[in-house]
Amino acid sequence: MAKKYSVEIVVPIYNEAKELKTNILKLYTYLKKNLEGYNFHITIADNASTDSSLTIAQALSKKYKEIGYIHLDLKGRGRAVKEAWQKSQADILSYMDVDLSTDLTNFLPMIDSLIKRGYDIAIGSRLLPNSKVLDRPLKREILSRGYNILIKLLFQVHFSDAQCGFKAITSEAKRRLLAHIIDNAWFFDSELLIVGEKMGYRIYEQPVEWIDNPGSTVRVLRTVYGDLEGLFRLLITQPWRKKK
Repeated sequence: MAKKYSVEIVVPIYNEAKELKTNILKLYTYLKKNLEGYNFHITIADNASTDSSLTIAQALSKKYKEIGYIHLDLKGRGRAVKEAWQKSQADILSYMDVDLSTDLTNFLPMIDSLIKRGYDIAIGSRLLPNSKVLDRPLKREILSRGYNILIKLLFQVHFSDAQCGFKAITSEAKRRLLAHIIDNAWFFDSELLIVGEKMGYRIYEQPVEWIDNPGSTVRVLRTVYGDLEGLFRLLITQPWRKKK
């Protein structure tokens, strides 16, 4: 009998009480229906929320055995994802943004690419020819495209979209990569992919349907500064040269 692989889906949150329950249940319903070939578990990773997010996460974990939570006292999307991934024993580790901006129909092909096609890392991309992006402000579109061009120029990598909050990784790649990933905030995504490709891991890109969330708590200028700082650090340290 073929092994039934396990998939961990981490949803990092900070003060998301308004949409947390609705979107987690939407994710849960989708996974129940479409991931029959896998054992799945959702972890809500609360990083220092000050609203009722943690209470909602606790209630969901009591009601559904496939839903759990962790709580961190410090903020940071990268910190939350790393903590949840490190605690998990799943074969495949993934994460997605709580607003579900990326259409969930793109999730299974991403997971299948790791299990059935031998990739090490899988990402959703908004910048591939077959991707569909709706309602994104022009300023964010220009910043995103410019940032990804900069990454390619500086590091000679091939992936197209470093920042889409829709990613997955095998447990083996996780074990070897996370020790090299320093950032605890938004640059976590870029660092994971740059270091991963430089260390020889194969990255699968899934064209996605993505709708901008106007209520996003991401602060663009602060994020841009953190990303540029992270790129400069990687240029200097080149952790992939220290080997695996």
